[in-house]
Amino acid sequence: MRTQFAALAATLCCGMTLHAQDNLPAAAPPAASGTQTNVARMSEVVVKERADSLLGIAESASQGTVGADQLEHRTLSRPGEVLETVPGVIITQHSGAGKANQYFLRGFNLDHGTDFSTSLDGMPINLPTHGHGQGYTDLNLLIPELVSAINYRKGPYYADVGDFSSTGTANIEYFRALPQSELTLEGGSFNYGRAVFISSPKVGDGHLLYGVEAYHNDGPYDHPDDFHRFNGVVRYSQGNDANGWSVTAMGYHGDWDASDQLAQRAVDLDVVDRFGSLDTTTGGDSQRYSLSGEWHRADTHSATKITAYGFYYDLDLFSNFTYYDAFPVGDQFEQMDKRWVGGVRGQHTWFGQFFNREMENSVGLDVRHDAIHNGLFNTVGRERVDKLDYDGVLHSATVREDHIGQTSVSPWLQNKMQWAEKFRTVAGLRADVYHFDVDSDRRENSGNVTDGIVSPKGALIFGPWADTELYLEGGLGFHSNDARGATTRVDPVTGLSADADGNPIEPVDPLVRTCGAEVGVRTTFIPHLHSTLSLWWLDIDSELLFVGDAGTTEASRPSRRYGVEWANYYTPLKWLTLDADFSFSHARFRDSDPAGDYIPGSIESVIAAGITLHHLGERGFFGGIRLRYFGERPLIEDNSVRSDITALVSLRVGYDFSKNWSLSAEVYNLLNRKDSEIDYYYGSRLRGETATVDDVHSHPADPISFRVALTARF
Repeated sequence: MRTQFAALAATLCCGMTLHAQDNLPAAAPPAASGTQTNVARMSEVVVKERADSLLGIAESASQGTVGADQLEHRTLSRPGEVLETVPGVIITQHSGAGKANQYFLRGFNLDHGTDFSTSLDGMPINLPTHGHGQGYTDLNLLIPELVSAINYRKGPYYADVGDFSSTGTANIEYFRALPQSELTLEGGSFNYGRAVFISSPKVGDGHLLYGVEAYHNDGPYDHPDDFHRFNGVVRYSQGNDANGWSVTAMGYHGDWDASDQLAQRAVDLDVVDRFGSLDTTTGGDSQRYSLSGEWHRADTHSATKITAYGFYYDLDLFSNFTYYDAFPVGDQFEQMDKRWVGGVRGQHTWFGQFFNREMENSVGLDVRHDAIHNGLFNTVGRERVDKLDYDGVLHSATVREDHIGQTSVSPWLQNKMQWAEKFRTVAGLRADVYHFDVDSDRRENSGNVTDGIVSPKGALIFGPWADTELYLEGGLGFHSNDARGATTRVDPVTGLSADADGNPIEPVDPLVRTCGAEVGVRTTFIPHLHSTLSLWWLDIDSELLFVGDAGTTEASRPSRRYGVEWANYYTPLKWLTLDADFSFSHARFRDSDPAGDYIPGSIESVIAAGITLHHLGERGFFGGIRLRYFGERPLIEDNSVRSDITALVSLRVGYDFSKNWSLSAEVYNLLNRKDSEIDYYYGSRLRGETATVDDVHSHPADPISFRVALTARF
């Protein structure tokens, strides 16, 4: 082992060229004719979809790839649901459709993205120190028809990913070139309409890929969402998987009204029906414009990849979750987030041998800077106003407003070693250094903080025997907290009136340690069946969060989660696929508290299963039926209040009239169940109530609805 560590150290010192290698390696070109070399790459296989074997390639049982073929026939009620192809992931919503989704995985309510890292062609989607929620991940910028693959990995075991990746990470990849141009026109229930055009003509030595999307949906609500979304993508690329480059520009704009979650008593008392609203002026608008470039090259000796990106992001979000609890005129508030982001990701990998055993050494570096302007404001009807509370105290329209600079620098190194025919290892080390500079509207809440953390990772892989591999991995990880939480010393809410100084509060730790381990098995022993089983465990030192809805920090308790995942993908016939994924989790706080040790919102069971009928030749039927189930969840620490289950079935059928024309129809919530998208338990006050009432607050799942699409390819 001492020799292995020496090799790692030499690797770190040898080269300054940086590279950000794909999650799964692409095949390198053969050596030139007549060249003699003893160097070999460990895994010269291109993995494109879940049906491909990852034996000899994957570092864990919970790693995989979803291809475009799997996405083609899935019903997607929202773009973010492409991530529901990752076993165990649930995508839902608690407010207007233009807002980032809610994410669930491995016993976590991940809120809007905390602890699950998402990127698009290497460009990060998660937004730290966000106006609404830490790690905010809005996937409305996706055009699903352009997605070529989703590479996912779970757990804090991978050196090349850092912040927000403790439960997992997914890199969504767009095509570089399309086999043909495509126009899709869709329409359906609740004034749903969508038009998409994608194409990639050959220009010079490369391809110019472009796509545009226009979208509208009112949803089933008494006060319609009136969600408009516009997306555009332009990419020019040259080369192949081994050597090439690309430049990509993307733009997204959306605006919407929203029906926030409703108190159950408001529905029971017929104040509103389950699709009603207690504040018809909530909603928002958002936009994101990006420019990125990528360059990669590979041969039999090494591989290099560099990705650079920059984007502008803007969100204005108006919400009201407690109705009239704090103010007689209503509790509506605005959260604003505007930022410029720039960064670079790079990695260089050497392919070699160590005592005639295949070896890969990699070094990498991630650098990112966010220049952020965000704020929290009291509003009525989307107008910022001062408000009188029930005691006659005047509260300023501005709860807090901040200008923030957040910079992270993250070097890492990794060694992969094939020690024997049936045994290989992965060892990695990552360092993350963060600097937060907060200029707040209150001097007491301004300041700068620098923090760092080092995270070792490792995996032991045994096999394959009988087309079966065994995995044992573990590692340390982290998630960052909101920069404002690291510098805030005075509660901005209690300090809003002119004669109030505000309650003192303790700043939170900028970086919070996580620790996880996993035992897994992957097998293709049964013909055409890919099956994985994982037993996992994850500890978090403290689920410290900045509470964007209140403008303060809240330190929750240390927690522990463990569970089992069983994922199955079966293709008995070329045109038929059956998949069934089962996930069960146990989540508890680790300390002792009279309130209880259950973690509110922690998901306990997820079942996703489906049957897919693929195209039968150039003409024929296609489609599928899917079940999406997530079970009861505790909503309060003592488990005295729990959510109901959600079980939704969707259906898609279509027909290829020719190789150029197809017609399809989709049905959502086929059984027309009155389930919830999400449930919470907290205090609120309806108009006319004299005190706060603790209650379940829910956002309803759509009733049975239909969509029809006509697609032309040319």
